[in-house]
Amino acid sequence: MSERLGSLRSLAYGARRRLSKVVLAGFFASLAGAAAAEEITIAALGDSLTQGYGLVQEDGFVPQLEAWLRARGHEVTVINAGVSGDTTAGGLARVGWTLTPEVDAMIVALGGNDLLRGIAPEVSRANLEGILQAADAGSVEVLLVGLQAPGNYGPDYKAAFDAMYPDLARAYGALHAESFLGGLETAAEEDRTDAIARYMQADGIHPNAEGVARIVEALGPEVEALIARVPRS
Repeated sequence: MSERLGSLRSLAYGARRRLSKVVLAGFFASLAGAAAAEEITIAALGDSLTQGYGLVQEDGFVPQLEAWLRARGHEVTVINAGVSGDTTAGGLARVGWTLTPEVDAMIVALGGNDLLRGIAPEVSRANLEGILQAADAGSVEVLLVGLQAPGNYGPDYKAAFDAMYPDLARAYGALHAESFLGGLETAAEEDRTDAIARYMQADGIHPNAEGVARIVEALGPEVEALIARVPRS
């Protein structure tokens, strides 16, 4: 009789252990699922500066930004939606297929090639507005990165171009960063030199790997503010 009781106790103990393992497995699976659900996907819609022109992949803006954010504890994936030579019109043409269902937020950094081509500010403004409308329709949070026009286009052109970024950001409730290259200007000031060329590639237009790192340091907090706006499930 005692042997039978011992056997029953052994079976009951084994059953409890198996049940505990099942419960714990389900618990950790639910935690993993919750963590995955909290990961945020950001699309970076831009031109060659976003695309990483002239750099090996890991030195580009998108990989460096994603690494910077992850190092600060953010579960985030940044999608490279930069196309070299793109204008605001190009960005508008492809924003629809950029905003796939998994995209939670978008960085918009366009306008430099509009300047190079002397496109009228009202045209660029209408294109950017179309991009913001698409994001708004998809409930996607936006960080609109601005740009300052040079003075050689005249004061009216410069005033209209410079103003369109903050104006549109206010109108659509988007976040606004003054300049994509602002971090390079700050770095040059801190180094007590105006030689921004140190952070540029040989063409004098695109940043080198160190320059991109400076850009990410400056824009990173703005992207963190963008992340904070994304609703958590």
